[in-house]
Amino acid sequence: MKLIDVHNLCKKYPGFELKDVHLSLDEGYIMGFIGRNGAGKTTTIKSILNIVHPDSGSICINGYVLEKDELTIRNTVGFVSGGIDFYPRTKLKKLTGVTKRFYSEWDEPRYKSLLERFEIDDNKKVKELSAGMKVKYSIAVALSHNARLLLLDEPTSGLDPAARDDLLYLFQEFIEDGKHSILFSTHITSDLEKCADYITYIKNGKILVSSDKDSFKQSYILVSGKKSQLTADIEPHIIGIHKHDLGFEGMIHAEDKALAGGLEFSQPALDDIMVHIERRS
Repeated sequence: MKLIDVHNLCKKYPGFELKDVHLSLDEGYIMGFIGRNGAGKTTTIKSILNIVHPDSGSICINGYVLEKDELTIRNTVGFVSGGIDFYPRTKLKKLTGVTKRFYSEWDEPRYKSLLERFEIDDNKKVKELSAGMKVKYSIAVALSHNARLLLLDEPTSGLDPAARDDLLYLFQEFIEDGKHSILFSTHITSDLEKCADYITYIKNGKILVSSDKDSFKQSYILVSGKKSQLTADIEPHIIGIHKHDLGFEGMIHAEDKALAGGLEFSQPALDDIMVHIERRS
């Protein structure tokens, strides 16, 4: 079953346009959603929840159509967008007491278990939490109402490496029964190297590519060489080329490898791909 099925999603702002976005994610997987700041990641995620009202397109979540079943969708989706930055003088216990009324399947034992796992004291006020603890609290809430789908917009950006690693294990646990999925927007591509099954890349409001992670990475090759090797035949095919005194470096599509005979080759990480794609412009 597809937990996300989005077609032709469009949203226009002055100076920016989300153009015919397609997203599809089956149950049991984590999809990394990447692209530079302002590319359209947050607009896409908020459109899926109707926090941002799209101009056109069809959105189906967990088998429900957004236009008809928005309330049901909100009950089956957990949404985390960084940490909480509202009601700073409110205790977490009180904030949770209000929040859980909106969910028909709130799981109090699960919530308490997550607070213990994250070492969160719900007698503390929001302003007393670090940035990382605010994120952990938001994730605890998102995981405590039997959501089948998590929509995560930069959830790990305020966390140290050890805390991020703990969350990645938690995300893997969330999907391991094959009935849950995660759409995970982040700039920390090393997190996606560890946990993502699929990668969707958005640039300037358009989906550049969406595929399984291994295929995405293998579709590119890092190249480098001497100045004399940078011929007119190969230079137009190099993505994000960087020229320096000793030669050059860049990235090519794997299908163009035959054109680059004699150059040094290596396999890129997600971070390399993103750097070179964005360097092109």
